[in-house]
This record gives sequence, C-alpha cells and structure tokens, in this order.
Amino acid sequence: MTKNLLQGLPARELLAAKRVLVVGDVMLDRYWHGAVERISPEAPVPVVRVEREEERLGGAANVALGVKMLGARTTLLTVVGRDQPAVKLRELLHAQGVETVLRDDPKLQTIVKLRVIGRAQQLLRIDFENEPDHELLGEMTDAFEQQLASHDLVLFSDYGKGGLAHIPQMIALARAAGKPVLVDPKGSDFQRYAGATVITPNRAELALVSGQWRSEADLTAKVDALRAEIGVEAVLLTRSEEGMSLFAADGISHEPAQAREVFDVTGAGDTVIATLAVMMAAGLSMEEAMRWANRAGGIVVGKFGTATVSYEELQA
Repeated sequence: MTKNLLQGLPARELLAAKRVLVVGDVMLDRYWHGAVERISPEAPVPVVRVEREEERLGGAANVALGVKMLGARTTLLTVVGRDQPAVKLRELLHAQGVETVLRDDPKLQTIVKLRVIGRAQQLLRIDFENEPDHELLGEMTDAFEQQLASHDLVLFSDYGKGGLAHIPQMIALARAAGKPVLVDPKGSDFQRYAGATVITPNRAELALVSGQWRSEADLTAKVDALRAEIGVEAVLLTRSEEGMSLFAADGISHEPAQAREVFDVTGAGDTVIATLAVMMAAGLSMEEAMRWANRAGGIVVGKFGTATVSYEELQA
C-alpha cells in the first residue's frame, strides 16, 4: 500500500518532552577543503592546496544531533579515547546541547574520518580507528540500564566499529523495560539485533544478510523470513531512488523517494533513523513515522557532508 499524505508534524512542545537514548559508534568527521590546480610531479594525483578545515559530529554522534535538531531531548552513550579528537567531540556535543554519558578508553583511538575535498568533490577519505576495550564496553551495559527509565525510546547506531559488542544484552534490557528499540544495522549477523522493534537496513546491508532478490515478491519473502528468524516487529528498508518500504506484521507500506537532486548521501541513514525515532517517541505509528523519515532523508541528501535536518526544515 502507498500513501502520500502526511499528518501534521507533532508540536514542538510534545517533542521537547520526549527523550531518546542513542548508543553506538561515534566518530569525528574532518573535512579539508582546498583548490585543485595541478597534478603532482611525484605521482599522477591531484595536488590540493588546503584553504579551510572543518569538523563535524559523525556516526552515532550525528544521530544524536539529528534527534536534538528535531526538537527532542537525547542522551548519547558511547566510548571515546583520551585524545584530541575526543576533546573535539565533547566540545561539539556540548555546543549543540546533546547530553552525554561518555566512557574513556585510554587505549582507544577515537575514530576520525578525514575527507579531502577539491572543487566540491571528495577526492580521498582516510580513516583512523581501532576497537574499544571489551571490559569497558561491559561497564557501558550498566550505564545503559541506569539510563533506561528516563528515556522513551532506544536507538542503536551500529557502524561496525566494535562499540556495540554487548548489543544483545542491551536490547533485552530495553525490551524488558518496555522501551521501543530501533537499530541501524551493520555487518552480516543480524541475529545480534534479535528482539528489536525496528531495524533499518539499506539495500546492500539487507542483501548481505538475506541474499539478492529477483522480484518484489521475493524481497517480501526474504524480509518476512528475516523478521521471523530474529524476532523483530518491522524492517524499514531504505532503497535510495526507490524510496522506502516498511515490512511489518500488518502489511507492507511504501514511500516513493522525494523528488530532489541528490548532492551527498553521507549520513543520510543517520537522519532517517533519528527522524523515525523522534516520531515514534512522539506517538506516531511506524508508517507515519516512516513518511517523516522519508521526507527528512530527501532533504539531507541535498546537503554537503555529514548533516542533519531541523524541525523548521521538516515543517516547511
């Protein structure tokens, strides 16, 4: 079934009373912008003369910011290193009013994604990362349980960087506390998300787990089998130019892609799940929350780099 009409956006006052707990892998997104005027004499590569540097919240930190920009309150629970990127992440989160419960791992290199930009085009990305200490992640589970009572919904942002090693236990704790659980998944093992309310894979992520589909009927069969296998209530499949499809026990809903030029898809999944979480926390059905998430996704892909969508933009 396909519907295009949106109910009114929940009032700011309602959203301001809702709290979303965001847990996952955080990173600092760095951008070096510069002019490209020649090819290096040392190798056949462009020479970028850096003119401007920029730092933004990435990963689960961008998801938490997305929740905040839509008007809800949020707490970010994660692990960072004891290094300069972690200091910058703290500064950016504090400046945006995102509440945090951060655990410091002295052995961890806070994840940094450095993108070199020339003439508004990404020329190169360099990643700096390693995995956090598992004992420290175990302590995070205790902190997670302490935060549950004061939040309306839990959102896991899994970037496959090791920060959600204990996600099965945390999902079980959240569901035992009666909290809806949303997961942006990664990797080939979706069994670790068993019991979640909604998971939001994209086409490539779903194909990695369920295999490629030959038709819409085949896709539906594969998603239904996945839902039954891992015990999730719904799967929201993001399909790029094909829009979004929500597979739930009561049927399938589809939203066509928003008609706008795509500039950059970086962080689009963050915006989709942040919007879905806020709308569901506000009491909207999954189907209606998906429509707002689809609209938000259509807005954010028109922006450069890791970005968010504000309440005002969504309202407009």
